[in-house]
Amino acid sequence: MILLNPVVLSVIVMTVLCLLKIDVIISLIVAGLVGGFSAGMSIGDTMGVLVGGMGGNAETALSYILLGALAAAIAKTGAADILTMKISKIIKGKGIVLLVVIAFVACLSGTVIPVHIAFIPILIPPLLPLMSKMKMDRRAAASALAFGLKAPYITLPVGYGLIYHNIIRDQMGLSGMEITTSMVWRSNWVAGLAMLVGFIIALFVYRKPREYKIIDSAESEIVVASEDIVVTKKHYATLIAGIAALTVQLKFGSMPLGALAGITIMLISRAIKIGDMVELMKDGIKLMGFIAFVMLVASGYAAVMRETGGIQSLVDAAANIMAGSKFIAATVMILLGLIITMGIGTSFGTVPIIAAIYVPLALAIGFSPKATILLIAVAAALGDAGSPASDTTLGPTAGLNADGQHDHIWDTCVPTFLCYNIPLIVFGIIGAMIF
Repeated sequence: MILLNPVVLSVIVMTVLCLLKIDVIISLIVAGLVGGFSAGMSIGDTMGVLVGGMGGNAETALSYILLGALAAAIAKTGAADILTMKISKIIKGKGIVLLVVIAFVACLSGTVIPVHIAFIPILIPPLLPLMSKMKMDRRAAASALAFGLKAPYITLPVGYGLIYHNIIRDQMGLSGMEITTSMVWRSNWVAGLAMLVGFIIALFVYRKPREYKIIDSAESEIVVASEDIVVTKKHYATLIAGIAALTVQLKFGSMPLGALAGITIMLISRAIKIGDMVELMKDGIKLMGFIAFVMLVASGYAAVMRETGGIQSLVDAAANIMAGSKFIAATVMILLGLIITMGIGTSFGTVPIIAAIYVPLALAIGFSPKATILLIAVAAALGDAGSPASDTTLGPTAGLNADGQHDHIWDTCVPTFLCYNIPLIVFGIIGAMIF
């Protein structure tokens, strides 16, 4: 029975525990133990695999801690307040404009300025008092951030998108279906359209005012006139530090090194004092430490899922259900990807698993290369929006919950899951049938 498959059972347990507001880290550990035990692994062996697999996201975890410290340092200089003030003047009290601006900045973070979620702890917390005053539903803000983080890499071969498209190309080639990078966006525009529809749905569904406490007593500073804020040398130093962090990251392909470079420049320029570093590191851990630990445990959880062998048996069961029908095959393949990615929490890391499974199935069923590309891209990306262990949900929560008024599961994961995964499933199936 497919429900007794270790992967399916584990994902169900994780989802239920998260919806019951059990801590995400505890939920992942318990779900991993359930998956391992149902596959015949001992508790000790399962825990060993989980702990051993945590190293897979070690660099990512370190990146988030250092980026959190950099964000805290930037906030200390007041540079974030200036940016927030500029944004508040642009939006002129219109919530819909603010949401579009947030989504646009998030789009830039994965393409033109590939810093991914690093901008969130810098930009979003200073905006929270303004959002609270406007009574903006933060579920809409979470959806705007998720759209900007996710839609560009699925659709555009730029920045992280180029990496994603190349992974799809390479993994499909290794599995027996040769394609070019340019073929990926020609299929994935359908998924991008689905994300846009989801964003519009989120704006409509979460448009009603929602009450929040205005925690920051300095809220008035955000909406004052520009002459009340003086740009000083430390603000220019902060800008240089941000550019240096991005340059080093791109040059050496290391986010931790980039964050460290930014912090170093702020210290040398005296934008922040050496004596403040202990406090800034504490603030960085407070801001991004939760994400770092979730990513570590998620990597271990993914290792357990692979060790159980449940993914292959799940694929075999799915193949029997397809019965040669393209419609059934497209539906099953996409839902199968949802289950796998919900647990692993990263579409980039899921593509190699999905491609090895889907290409032979697609060839057997008769799907074209364009249809296969779309099925793989959508299936791998599905769990990224809505998974408790995904940086697409963890990043927005880190920013929106800076004042303790935003729940990770019910205010980020559930809204993004409903608004984006449903359109992706529908558009993915239709697109696979048309191509």
